[in-house]
Amino acid sequence: MTRIVATLLTFAVLQSALGSTLPAAERPNVVVILVDDMGFSDIGCYGSEIPTPNLDALAANGLRFRQFYNTGRCCPTRASLLTGLYSHQAGVGHMTDDYKVPGYQGYLNDHCVTLGNIASGAGYLAAVTGKWHVGHKASSMLPIARGFDRFYGVPEGGGFYFQVKPGRSILLNNEVLHSPQKPLPDDWYSTDAWTEQGLAFVDEAIKADKPFFWYLAHNAPHFPLQADADDIAMFRGKYKAGWDKLSAERHRRQLELGLIESSWQPASRPEKVAEWDRLAEKDKDRFDHLMAAYAACVYRMDRSIGTLVEGLKKRGVFENTLLLFMSDNGGCAESGPQGKSVGDPTTAESNWFCGESWAWMQDTPFRKFKHYNHEGGIATPLIAHWPKGISAQGEWRDQPAHVIDIMATLVDVAGTEYPTTSRGSEILPMEGRSLVPAFANQPLNRDALYWEHEGNAAIRRGDWKLVRLGGKGKWELYDMKADRTESRDLAGTRRRLAKELEAQWLAWADRCNVSTNGLPKRQGKRAK
Repeated sequence: MTRIVATLLTFAVLQSALGSTLPAAERPNVVVILVDDMGFSDIGCYGSEIPTPNLDALAANGLRFRQFYNTGRCCPTRASLLTGLYSHQAGVGHMTDDYKVPGYQGYLNDHCVTLGNIASGAGYLAAVTGKWHVGHKASSMLPIARGFDRFYGVPEGGGFYFQVKPGRSILLNNEVLHSPQKPLPDDWYSTDAWTEQGLAFVDEAIKADKPFFWYLAHNAPHFPLQADADDIAMFRGKYKAGWDKLSAERHRRQLELGLIESSWQPASRPEKVAEWDRLAEKDKDRFDHLMAAYAACVYRMDRSIGTLVEGLKKRGVFENTLLLFMSDNGGCAESGPQGKSVGDPTTAESNWFCGESWAWMQDTPFRKFKHYNHEGGIATPLIAHWPKGISAQGEWRDQPAHVIDIMATLVDVAGTEYPTTSRGSEILPMEGRSLVPAFANQPLNRDALYWEHEGNAAIRRGDWKLVRLGGKGKWELYDMKADRTESRDLAGTRRRLAKELEAQWLAWADRCNVSTNGLPKRQGKRAK
């Protein structure tokens, strides 16, 4: 009964926000843009020094969310976004290895449907371009088998910009177009290609007189950082000011933007990260080059957003397209504080990582990084832009929201229903809430939000967040309204509340196939 009432309330808010139930011909197109390994503060409208004019324009003419969340890692975020479930419910509690238990099988199971299923079932042309990474070892795991009408991208994941690396392939629908044995053209660049082919799919939808749903999954700015020489040269020298000063400057801009509160203590430089002024000049130059390559990847990604927007405008469909932009996790600290710089980043053979030192700046003002459930791992920008459906411009939204909410949002705006069964299997109910009420600055009524990845765990209920570092770590308790940067642990003084939230998290873990203290032990041989 509670779920029915909540659904009716959401529908009522949708009618209010849009004026009336939309006829099929006026249903909005939807484009969901997911970028890879981008920190919370890496675009201009969230505090960055990297120029991102196209995303900034969408933010200025739409909405930005202060408290939007992913799951802290690429595969689980994709599983949650695509299905509207917690990733363990969909079978992808970790990556694509099969642990032989339901929550960690490494591919989408039969108890979920995807955004593609919902969109195509509602009469949309449903397309995905870019990084899939939620199962690739059988054709039944690929996008076309999981509800999408069109696919152009990498089923196995990202990891390249110029040429397909070993273990990867580029498919058009189910056909292998490129692989290490079938090289790409010399002028091919992944960030541009995903957008250009997506616009070709838009053309198909327009010709067929259909609305379109497009999931654009960039691999930028994920390592290995690779970009054109001219793009990297734009940023060379700009990072010699160092992470200490530049993080402080990002923090200042975030305060000016109204993104964060001045009472929050920004996360201090991690212990393993050197004080910039103590570095040798040759090390400063190397680190400057690393961050310049990263900035070039972000800049090129933003430029592709401009291509997308201009393409939609030329086709006359921009005004009634809902655009949602977000990242799959926080900044990536993999490769440690020194980062990695093997080869020339303007070539396909290179292998560059920013590392922990720059990741700290990328996640300003938060603690921790990708993999973790502290805010630095799970907080992402969310930009929502829809001229015909969102009247507010340049406003912030404070409603805590999550990638599980994208499914409910699509169901809402497409004017369709979420199934209870599919292909002979029972489908789990959606866990998310439609974002449409938040567009109208109404609350998103929910009990709590939950996380688990590699033993890192968290629950957020209202303004309270309980979080754990690793499966054997101690639970920490934070007041997100007073201290979203997680600088003052209140678990010792609010023991009863901490125990209550822990019990609630454990009940969720039991319900959602979650290992309570880390990855489950593998049963049998590792999946090939």
